[in-house]
Order: sequence, then structure tokens, then C-alpha cells
Amino acid sequence: MDLEIYVVRNGDTLYDIARRFGVSVEDIVYANQLQDTALLMVGQALVIPHGETQYTVRAGDTLYGIARRFGVGLGRLIAANPQIRDPNRIRVGQVIVIPLGQQDLGELIVNGYVTDASDATLRETLPYLSFLSPFSYRADAEGNLSPTFSVDLSLSGGYRTANLLTLTNLRAQGGFSSDVAHALFTDQQAQDAFIANAETLLRGGAYYGVSLDFEYVYPFDRQSYNQFLRRFTDRMHALGYLVVTALAPKLSDDQQGLLYTAHDYAFHGQTADYVVLMTYEWGYTYGPAMAVSPLNMVRRVLDYAVQVIPAGKILMGVPNYGYDWTLPFTQGTAARPLTNVGAVTLAGRRRAAIQYDSAAQAPFFNYTDDAGRRHEVWFEDARSLRAKYALVREYGLAGISYWNLNELFRTNFLVLESMYSVEKVL
Repeated sequence: MDLEIYVVRNGDTLYDIARRFGVSVEDIVYANQLQDTALLMVGQALVIPHGETQYTVRAGDTLYGIARRFGVGLGRLIAANPQIRDPNRIRVGQVIVIPLGQQDLGELIVNGYVTDASDATLRETLPYLSFLSPFSYRADAEGNLSPTFSVDLSLSGGYRTANLLTLTNLRAQGGFSSDVAHALFTDQQAQDAFIANAETLLRGGAYYGVSLDFEYVYPFDRQSYNQFLRRFTDRMHALGYLVVTALAPKLSDDQQGLLYTAHDYAFHGQTADYVVLMTYEWGYTYGPAMAVSPLNMVRRVLDYAVQVIPAGKILMGVPNYGYDWTLPFTQGTAARPLTNVGAVTLAGRRRAAIQYDSAAQAPFFNYTDDAGRRHEVWFEDARSLRAKYALVREYGLAGISYWNLNELFRTNFLVLESMYSVEKVL
């Protein structure tokens, strides 16, 4: 499928745009999840999908086999055929729409974290993932593992997506616990219990590997974290499981702070199978208004990371959300999280023109609420995502990792698979 990105101009209507590109209004509405077709805003980026052919299913065909035959991603094929409810069930004589014209920059690994994604969202998301990483279990200081969120893991197999058991040092009341991480890294009994409990969960057969996300680790625990990771990874590899770790976005090895010091890029790159770099949250809940994942800052992290981690192990973090800040920013106040679709809908309702920051490669807008307060909103759109995805090829990375995929952003996947094919490990 050819995919163009069109930025709305003053006076544009959906009908005019559709006619200009030779597509239907319905296709544009669907691809961009437009909530109100009358509220196009100047500066809004629209993906325009077009170009397709048809294929009639024959005996022995599978959807995956058809995708391979025509050289399109399974996710794109499913997205082009929303009438297919179950990708494992197609019938002889059924007509399948084949999207054409992919820009092939190669295959990439795609990981997606989720917490409470609905089954409907998962069904539309899983075709585009190599790994699904439900934020599923939290550890305590004794090595016990407790469930945090429930996701239907049985859905993944139908889309050839591998589930990763995600283990964290989250507290039951929220937030990451430095003390829990310290106990697991230094208390032999707690560490033994943690590993044994992880093995018990893995024996259930639903998981392909383990994803570790230990954040807010005390700086003095750097070496004990490394020792823990070596022991844990050796055990998982012996059992046939891969290990993925998540690391804060560092600019140098000696970067100081609770988020950074104990995350040893070189050691994780040597030990784990993949390393997720959390290249987001520059613009965050309790900080001033700015892009969540500014491209210029992401580049600085990657410039350092590829010097000490094999590029073929790096999964670059991509945010699937934005924030709405009340201005002027006051320390201690909180921004309101928004979905990317919700941000565009808000701009339309507030009649706010969308601007685009060329350095950050990110869209934003300002508006005044009913109480007269000024706001600034930063989010992701087709342009910002395309710029991020180009870094995978530029730096030779393994792929990307989303935080998080609870809410469907269809534009995201259309841009992704107009550039790359998603590697399936099953």
C-alpha cells in the first residue's frame, strides 16, 4: 500500500482531500480514526492509504502464506481486510484485498508493552508485533511475584506473536521500589525465590521469554544488578528462553541519578538478547511542557548507545501517548495524559491549529479552556513516527518497543508497515 502523509491546509475538507488522492472518505476516516469528520484542523497530519489489488483464496491458502506471496506484512494484510475476524480462518473463494507499494527498508523486531488493553485492541495490534510484553507481574522483597494486569495471552498465537513474561519492581500502590530491587539483587534467598517463581510461570507454556524492567535502582546497586542479570540470564538461556531488559535513556556511562547510574549499558548489551531503550518521557507528567520523545534527544541517546551495545540488540522506545499541560507550568502540578487520537480530537474541538517542531520532530498545539487557562499539548502523529522509524535503518537497530499499546493508534501501524516488515519469531 502506498502511504502518503498530507498536512491539512486552510479550507480543506475530507471530500476534497479524498478526491485529490483518489481514495474514499471512508478510507481516510478509518485510517486516521477520525472522531468528527467536520473537525479537520490546519496542521493536522493525515495518512492517505491507497493502491491495492485483489486475490481469491484457494485450497491450502493461509493468510500468512498470502502475505508472504505478495511481499506484504501480515499486519497490513489484516488491516486491509477488516471483515476477517479470525486470521486463522479464511475460506476458499473468499476475496482478499492485497495492499501494494510497500517501501521496503527491511525487517525489524517490534515489542509492545500493554497493561489493560482490550481484546479488540489486541486483535488489531498483534499482527504488528514480534513480542507482546504485558506488564504482568511485580516482585516483592522476598522474591514473590504477584499479578498486576490481566491480558488474554491466548490471542497472540493466532498472529504469530510471542509473549514475554514482564517482571518489574513495581509497588502494589504504584511506582517503582528501589528497596525491592536492592533486596532481589543482594539477598540470596530472595533472588532464589524470584528465579524459581519466574520458572514456575514460564512452565505454563504461554511465554517465549522474559522482559525485565527494574527502574529507580539505587546507584550503589549497579554491580549487584549486573551480577543478578548474569545469573538470571544464564538460567533463562539454559531453559531456552530469551531475556529482554529495559534501560533509561542515558547519554553517557557515568550519567548520575536514580534513573541512570545503575543501568550499565555495556553489561546489558553483552548479557541480554535485546535491550529496550526507554527513549521517551522528556516531556512527562510532572515536568514542563515539551515533546515526550524529541528526535534530537533520541539521537543523542542512540549516539551513545551504539558505541557500547550491539546495534542489532537495541529496541528504540516509542511512546503511544501525549500530554496536556496547563500553563504556566508550576512545579508539582501534573499534566493530563492523552491518546494521540484524543489529542487531535481535542485540537478540533478547541479549534486549535496544530504546529510542528522541526528540532523535536513532534506536533503540538495551544488552546484556552473554559476557565480561561492556557494549555499546551504535545503528542505523536504520522510525521513524528516516520521520523523516529527512520532511525532504525540509520543506526542499524534491531527494532522498536512501544510504551504502551493499551489504546489503538491505527495511523502508527500504517506508517510502520509502509516502511518495514515486522519480523515474526514464531
